[in-house]
Amino acid sequence: MSDEVQPGFVRVRLDLSYDGSGFHGWAKQAGGKRTVQGEIEDALRTVTRSRDTTYELTVAGRTDAGVHARGQVAHVDLPEALWAEHREKLLKRLAGRLSRDVRIWSAVEAPAGFNARFSAIWRRYAYRVTDATGGVDPLLRGHVLWHDWPLDVAAMNEAAKALLGEHDFAAYCKKREGATTIRTLQELSLVRGDDGIVTATVRADAFCHNMVRSLIGALLFVGDGHRPVEWPGKVLAAGVRDSAVHVVRPHGLTLEEVGYPADDQLAARNLAARNRRTLPGAAAVEGCVTCD
Repeated sequence: MSDEVQPGFVRVRLDLSYDGSGFHGWAKQAGGKRTVQGEIEDALRTVTRSRDTTYELTVAGRTDAGVHARGQVAHVDLPEALWAEHREKLLKRLAGRLSRDVRIWSAVEAPAGFNARFSAIWRRYAYRVTDATGGVDPLLRGHVLWHDWPLDVAAMNEAAKALLGEHDFAAYCKKREGATTIRTLQELSLVRGDDGIVTATVRADAFCHNMVRSLIGALLFVGDGHRPVEWPGKVLAAGVRDSAVHVVRPHGLTLEEVGYPADDQLAARNLAARNRRTLPGAAAVEGCVTCD
């Protein structure tokens, strides 16, 4: 499958962040719901005076309603003449047009072979939670979950070890038709800061729907003593959704960073990420590696 930029167009990489509280997720939706993609595409159409033409964005990770992003990446293909006309002042004009809960920090011509979604080799999320008796600092309430049981972070880290590596995460994902749930979880670790907030770092080649929030939900049950350390690993091995695994609320989750290979490896990664994915000894599974 090819992803060549059409003649006469330039692929532009956008680095951005947003507070997801006021959005119904990243992706455009019918019915006029406010989304990050819709907001940026509207602003881009306005500042480039493109009238009825919408230049669609492709994003590294489609975040759900209420989920935040600090290091989101997207790309958009623009006509060469339009890019040449607006490139110097595009960021400032977008800053003046966009609402304050979404910002674009960089807009540069992407290297050959770059695709914000398929060229990515990992995404890193952070989930923040506090077990403070009095609840969440009011200034952080939109970004930190309150868990009203004391948490044993050491036990949570021990439980996380069984989840690392390449697995079928069907037990922790909301299944989507035609998409694989096989992922490689590269990091899952938790640290309690001096302020008492527990930050979970979750990094993988890609994530399926609700995966991060389900993993955190399972680990919280270990941390507060409701489940043994071995339980999250047993749920994973069972391979089916477990009603005991709660999908935690979205506001504690932030997409922190997206990783890409060296420029000369972008095109190869772009193609490889679209291939069918299987576990050793399993039949072929439909769906790309990086369906998010």
